Amino acid sequence: MTCVIESVDDPRVADYRHIADAEWLRSRGMFIAEGRQVVRHLLTAGRFPARSVLVSPAALEGLHDVLGGQSSFAVYVMPVERLTTLVGFNIHRGCLAIGERLPATGPEAWWREAAPSRLVVLLERVGNPDNIGAVFRNALAFGAGGVLLSPGCGDPLYRKSIRVSMGAALRLPFAVDESWPGGLRALQAAGVRILAMTPRTPSLDLDDAAGSIEPGRAAALLLGHEGGGLSDEALSVADARVRIAVRSGVDSLNVSTAAAIALHACRRHIGWPPA
Repeated sequence: MTCVIESVDDPRVADYRHIADAEWLRSRGMFIAEGRQVVRHLLTAGRFPARSVLVSPAALEGLHDVLGGQSSFAVYVMPVERLTTLVGFNIHRGCLAIGERLPATGPEAWWREAAPSRLVVLLERVGNPDNIGAVFRNALAFGAGGVLLSPGCGDPLYRKSIRVSMGAALRLPFAVDESWPGGLRALQAAGVRILAMTPRTPSLDLDDAAGSIEPGRAAALLLGHEGGGLSDEALSVADARVRIAVRSGVDSLNVSTAAAIALHACRRHIGWPPA
């Protein structure tokens, strides 16, 4: 149902006062989707249930095709000025939604869903929400089947991560490997070739490494912490250490940039998954 909210003190929209408090939201099993395109992905991907949507009249009209006629969650409507007062700052295009977190997915269940793509991303201690969001966006763009994270990685369902990912974090399977790097060894046992991205030497050139992936075999790109890179333990598990050639005097690339380049190189060699 659609409800016009006349007061910022209306208890039906009280949860939206806390959208900047990530821990408060997480402790209550919630996350925030912000912006029309991101909210559209939340509602159409079907991966996470929506608890409610809060929109301006203009945003309501813009999302009419996905909001009209549904009955599984409430749609609250407020003028942009009142919405801004409620949440405490200007909201992009007057559109928010509260999504519901689901029970954690283990690496085995994650891999069953991700495997058909034959390409996945593995992240170790990548903490910056911009980087997490950008990696998810790149992974989705290049047909990766999912993202496996180590403990200590940033939350893909943090509001900024979702926004930077342009909703990819709501569409792409992900899981946290609590036994890290145990999940990497399980992937190897399943026949996945793990390519560890690192500027350390010795290492293979990216094109040579991508070309070494046997026909029909799946590949996993392993990327590490923004400052320290990959741990020695993770590197020891990988099938190959891989570098992206850069000019002399440049230490390394941003982790999300490196992911995009490496994903594209792998796709050129292994092909795209079935539509």
